Amino acid sequence: MKKLCVRVLDVVYLACIWVAGVAIFCMSLIIPWGVFSRYVLGAGSQWPEPIAILFMMMFTFIGGAAAFRANAHIAVTMLTDVIPMPLRQLSSWLVDTLMLLVSGFVAWYGARLCMDTMGQSISELSWLPVGVTYLALPIGSAITFLFVLERRLIGPQESRHLMRYEEAQVQTEGAH
Repeated sequence: MKKLCVRVLDVVYLACIWVAGVAIFCMSLIIPWGVFSRYVLGAGSQWPEPIAILFMMMFTFIGGAAAFRANAHIAVTMLTDVIPMPLRQLSSWLVDTLMLLVSGFVAWYGARLCMDTMGQSISELSWLPVGVTYLALPIGSAITFLFVLERRLIGPQESRHLMRYEEAQVQTEGAH
């Protein structure tokens, strides 16, 4: 059962990586277009900014979930590196418990926010409901919740090849 859960979460992790990558790629195309149309063509487009913000939300919340699973996020470990192992384990448990609470809270209330704002539209993009722009919030938080549960119940995954493929590639290239 654990292997099945890990495999399913591997697929979710890879989907998060792809969504975040596509979002940052699209954002890097849209923002220059907005600048070009405003300063070169002399007529600013209204759609680049809200669409770029939508992609930034996707990159931040969905990519953040993937970064959490791979333990690739920014972490200050000066204190935890010097405390005794029992306190380090307690600290890790406390952090994961708080992460479960916060990600659960954001997923629940983010979903409610999405549902409550589905009937509204963005002025620049009247076809796009406001609730859609917030979807990355509950989705990313729910995925983070699953990744925290995985860490607590199955164990950390950051040492696996899937999370550290670039390090294995560098080691292989260095051996030649």
